[in-house]
Amino acid sequence: MESIPEKNTPVLVVDDDEGLLLSIKATLVSSGLPEPALISDSRHVLDHVREHSFRLILLDLMMPHLNGLEVLKGIKANFPDIECVIVSASDEVATAVQAMTLGASDYLVKPLNSEKLIALVHRTLEKYSLQDELARFGKKKVFSELRHPQAFSDMVAEDESMALVFHQVEAVAGTDYSVVINGESGTGKEMLARVIHRLSNRSAAPFYAVNMASVSKTIFEDEFFGHAKGAYTDASSERRGFFEAAHGGTLFLDEITELDPSLQAKLLRVIEEREFYRLGSTEIRNVDVRIIAATNRDINEEIIKGNFRADLFYRINMYNIKIPPLRERRNDIIPLASHFLNVHAKANKKRIQGLSPELAERLLQAPFPGNVRELENMIAAAVLLEDDQTLNVSSARNLLPYTGPERRKNVELLTLDELEKRHIKRVLEVTGGNRPKAAKILGVNVTTVYRKIEKYNIADKN
Repeated sequence: MESIPEKNTPVLVVDDDEGLLLSIKATLVSSGLPEPALISDSRHVLDHVREHSFRLILLDLMMPHLNGLEVLKGIKANFPDIECVIVSASDEVATAVQAMTLGASDYLVKPLNSEKLIALVHRTLEKYSLQDELARFGKKKVFSELRHPQAFSDMVAEDESMALVFHQVEAVAGTDYSVVINGESGTGKEMLARVIHRLSNRSAAPFYAVNMASVSKTIFEDEFFGHAKGAYTDASSERRGFFEAAHGGTLFLDEITELDPSLQAKLLRVIEEREFYRLGSTEIRNVDVRIIAATNRDINEEIIKGNFRADLFYRINMYNIKIPPLRERRNDIIPLASHFLNVHAKANKKRIQGLSPELAERLLQAPFPGNVRELENMIAAAVLLEDDQTLNVSSARNLLPYTGPERRKNVELLTLDELEKRHIKRVLEVTGGNRPKAAKILGVNVTTVYRKIEKYNIADKN
């Protein structure tokens, strides 16, 4: 069976069960979504993908000739930007992890829930609309094109890479998407989450931030779901948990990958069902909360290691924002240092007017593994030692890594960008230009490899 609508459609459904194909078509069309293309023979999928501009493909896992994972490999190798969702009668974690490793963006279990199916298709197409919006002015993003620059007033940024981050925030803030913010410790993930909340339709409702690393097994349910009076010995009164407290607003789950795997299923259930029970109560409580999660780890790696549930990641990762580390946005170092100087000089009643040229140069050379937080701590400590009207290297000497001439003897000093470029180029040479294979070796997704090839203008060997 092959059914391709005359009008271009962004959705393709592949399944050897023709009855299920027609059922999915009816479900989507009746909900106002575009009529999907339908294919029952998996061998013909790639030919049609080459001919049409599909943005979402639903792939049955078990099919004759080519199974869903084999088709997924072919699609991602040639069209990495197409969203692919595996559909299976089996709810096996190992299969979900394998699908994610190959580039699947979600994993659905049969029998399909119509509401979840419609929601998935709707949010995927909406995600492409957001991407189109970001591309409206071309690839380069500038701060002057922000619609709500005042919302970012607490974040000091001048580097072009942060302009892109701010545009992504504006694009997703008005939706109800769950968002995952990736970034090293100290890059400002919570500050960005608060901006998303301020720009959202939920801005008048509460914003709660929870550090998941501090949540243990024993207190998880009490902290997140609350308890009824008498639920346990010390429960002398009822108590709201984080979900109830944040009702109508935003719940920020910082360092989400630190949550014990045994608790992730409980979190997933509330996110999916939007309901929960307080400890010691049989009363169902409905909740409307937007989830913004943050992590300094590679979630894909954590899933492969078995430390994080793939299905939870699928639910919270409706939109992803990556904050680059400070070493990759050098244009922000001096503005940030000057800002922190003003803040801490005022707090300590010191009349320090600016940075010395020598200190500014040393700051620009520093690697800042602790990112913005490390820079602030460095400036704050130097301010305490400075007696002059200019902040000098002498006040920060013990805080900065030494970069004297003896460290540079017989050593080729490269920027991080040049090191990354050379490494990616070498991996591509070893793999014969096979980008999915290179992505696996590099420990990133294939989309990142394509982006880096473009960024560094690496010659295409294909």
